[in-house]
Amino acid sequence: MKLCSLASGSSGNCIFAGSEETSLLFDAGISGKRVEQGLNSFDYTGKDIQAVFVTHEHADHISGLGVLARRLGVPIYATEGTIRAIKNTSQVGKIPDSLFHPVYADRTVQIGDMEIEPFSISHDAAEPVGYRITNGSHSAAIATDMGTYTDYTVRHLQFCDTLLLEANHDIRMLEMGRYPYPLKVRIMSDKGHLSNEASGRLLCQVLHDNLKYIVLGHLSAENNYPALAYETVCSEVTAGDNPYRADDFPISVAGRSSVGELLEF
Repeated sequence: MKLCSLASGSSGNCIFAGSEETSLLFDAGISGKRVEQGLNSFDYTGKDIQAVFVTHEHADHISGLGVLARRLGVPIYATEGTIRAIKNTSQVGKIPDSLFHPVYADRTVQIGDMEIEPFSISHDAAEPVGYRITNGSHSAAIATDMGTYTDYTVRHLQFCDTLLLEANHDIRMLEMGRYPYPLKVRIMSDKGHLSNEASGRLLCQVLHDNLKYIVLGHLSAENNYPALAYETVCSEVTAGDNPYRADDFPISVAGRSSVGELLEF
């Protein structure tokens, strides 16, 4: 199984996940050109993609979706609420209805040799979800754009080989930064985004001996730094109520505008 972040951040998100037989994208919040360049960096092309799964309808997750769909005719999987919201987003342009396929939280979808299970997340969007992806005995999860998490979230993230987890902002940078007060409130709300500290606390609940990769994603361009996200999450893990230290695991930070390492597991 393989996973690679083509872009992850407040300005655009697109994640590749695949196996020897199946190639998928999760979100398309960057241009079709950047998607193609990202895939080319590990010898794939857009024509290899068999489906795009969308987490929610915010622009940083769907801005390139229309071009990708029209150019490649690739099927789009999203919740019914998200599909309605995409159709009402004029910037995406017209996408043929035949390309949309509804998914439902906690119901698995089979694409090739991969199983994709959406799970509900708390965010200010129509019907947002994260995704757990399974191929045989291996699995990965994509969990970003979450204002909070619950035991339900933890269950869907347990026992993964690889986890891409939101570490959006540093609370102090956000509080002292130039964002208007209502936007600060939105980001820190239960329907906003996970802080570095919250990301580390969630991570403490899903660590296990066979976790191979942890990727911190969806960093804010204004209210975070990669090194700060990394250090804060690592501190939470090492100080947390769990038997592990941060250096027991490979922890990396996904680039906001750069293609990450192709992780194979």
